[in-house]
Amino acid sequence: MESWRTEMIAEINRINQFLPNTPAYEKTAAIKQWIDSVIDKMDHFKAEHHRYVKEGVTLLELALWKAKLDEKDKNSAEGRTKKAKLDSESVRKMKRVTCGADTVIKNILPFLQLE
Repeated sequence: MESWRTEMIAEINRINQFLPNTPAYEKTAAIKQWIDSVIDKMDHFKAEHHRYVKEGVTLLELALWKAKLDEKDKNSAEGRTKKAKLDSESVRKMKRVTCGADTVIKNILPFLQLE
């Protein structure tokens, strides 16, 4: 994020580098081009931020699911039968649904969004 800030500050300050040497009849076009460049960079960084948030939310969901899978299940016995082994996939799916990721993510996501 610090590199984004540095890059945006450099882009914003760039107008002060070339505008004084720009002929008067070209200043409007130069300013418009500079504004478009700043907006493009902002859009790029917003999209990159969105990718990081999406990746973080995915990792959080997987971590919550893994924590739920690692919990000691009262019903699991040391010696599982074949039926229990076949049913383990449905147990994994059920634990993914009941791991609470939807509630946690819903409450964390507002802190990660750009406004």
